[in-house]
Amino acid sequence: MARALIAVGVALLVLPTTALAQSKGKGIRLWNLTSATISSFELSPAGKNEWGPNQTLNDKDKEVDHDERLRITGVEPGRYDAKVGYSGARQCFVRDIEIKADAVFSVSDKDLKDCNK
Repeated sequence: MARALIAVGVALLVLPTTALAQSKGKGIRLWNLTSATISSFELSPAGKNEWGPNQTLNDKDKEVDHDERLRITGVEPGRYDAKVGYSGARQCFVRDIEIKADAVFSVSDKDLKDCNK
């Protein structure tokens, strides 16, 4: 009985520490390595064309400058396509991005495909 109480006590001490460590994680972030400011960024499970919300709305100025990182929300780790928008209605796609938990993924000019204009 005493051992069980000690085990429960240790678990109660460890759980808050684990939760705190997880809450301090940086989350999923996009690193804009394109040569221009991104004005919209939407994700879809790879090959599905089911676009989620504009992630740039998570940024204080609603844009992602070159070399800026953007917190991505509401997305689980996996493979995604991205729709990347720029000012002047220019839009490009990035296919099959691997997104990992609490990690940074980048998009650069060489990744952009099927751009209009």
